[in-house]
Amino acid sequence: MNRGENILSRLDWLTVLLFFLLVLMGWLNIYAAVYDNSQTNSSIFDFGLNSGRQIVWIGASVLIIVFLMALDFKFYDTFGYVAYGLVIATLLFVLIFGREVAGSKSWLYFGPVGLQPSEFAKFATALAVARFLKEPATKTGKFKNLATLAVIIGLPLVLIILQGDTGTALVFTVFILVLYREGLSPFFLIIGLSASAIFILTLLVNQIVLGVGLAVVTILLIALGQKTPKRISVILIGAAMVFGVIKSVDYLFSNVLRPHQQNRIRALINPEADPLGYGWNVTQSKIAIGSGGMWGKGFLEGTQTKFDFVPEQSTDFIFCTIGEEHGYIGSLLVVGLFLTLLLRVMYIAERQKTRFARVYGYAVTSILFFHFAVNIGMTIGLFPVIGIPLPFFSYGGSSLWAFTILLFILLKLDAHRMDMLLR
Repeated sequence: MNRGENILSRLDWLTVLLFFLLVLMGWLNIYAAVYDNSQTNSSIFDFGLNSGRQIVWIGASVLIIVFLMALDFKFYDTFGYVAYGLVIATLLFVLIFGREVAGSKSWLYFGPVGLQPSEFAKFATALAVARFLKEPATKTGKFKNLATLAVIIGLPLVLIILQGDTGTALVFTVFILVLYREGLSPFFLIIGLSASAIFILTLLVNQIVLGVGLAVVTILLIALGQKTPKRISVILIGAAMVFGVIKSVDYLFSNVLRPHQQNRIRALINPEADPLGYGWNVTQSKIAIGSGGMWGKGFLEGTQTKFDFVPEQSTDFIFCTIGEEHGYIGSLLVVGLFLTLLLRVMYIAERQKTRFARVYGYAVTSILFFHFAVNIGMTIGLFPVIGIPLPFFSYGGSSLWAFTILLFILLKLDAHRMDMLLR
């Protein structure tokens, strides 16, 4: 009893409140997304609807929370690598025995219940990275350590790409923010952002124009600075690397990306070019959100939702329901709640007394931020549609359970942050 009272008194209840508030709002919006006003007996608890099944997943999440809180806080450090190994083995198992859903072979089915192991790979990888970096003497700048971290993060990323789920795989790239917090040179972050910017520019601008622009910038950099052999060599090598990226984009786009991935990028660049084809999702999503105006059409009154103009409305495009039925004010409230949660989680991460807990906390922040920013961004046309859920809102047991585990492991560690110093 004392132990239970102890954890309850130490728990960060503001974060718990934000979690349950977002889950409740998500459940209501899932019901709004699948609600059919022609069915007079339609109930939010109807197990034939996504909303009815979601309440089961929510109930299971509560049991998961109780289980996580009951475990000794030392368990997560001690068995971090074990959890990671089990997830990697499961991802390999999925490649052989998994069922393909929506073009991705990333699901395991146990009777009528489907699980997506790639969702659980996020918290397992976060534990493994935190376990590796737990000692203050482990420097991220050393090549050996950086190579080990690249393997830890890259292995689930590659396995998930092989499953055909590129969207979920991209989530793992956000671990670079965690490493940056732990001392990784900003050079790597700059290189990654620059490569992404060049990739997008190459899709938007003619390659000849980019080549001429690159040549002009290179000449100016050489002419306006010290003309030492080392400096000139660095500039020329950098220009050659940029030119290589420019020339490789066309090959990558045409020969590596799958047709549906190519269409997602085309839809991002110019959805109006094929509004009835690859631009349909983004176009209808923006129409739905824009039609809500300032205050929205009202709960269960969304016409874009009711007539199924936006596909995947209760999963990847759940934010459309929020925008249409609750308008700008409702959307702003949801965004505000997410930002409050992110800031709170970052604050919790920063107040940790051990590096293990701090690294894990920043991993939680980074993963939640990526999902939040990209999911909302793709519904309003700022990011390509890569098919990742909005945390705590999108329908699905795997994603809800994975986000619940991700967050509440941190809350368990935070509740014992002083005890961890005594280990």
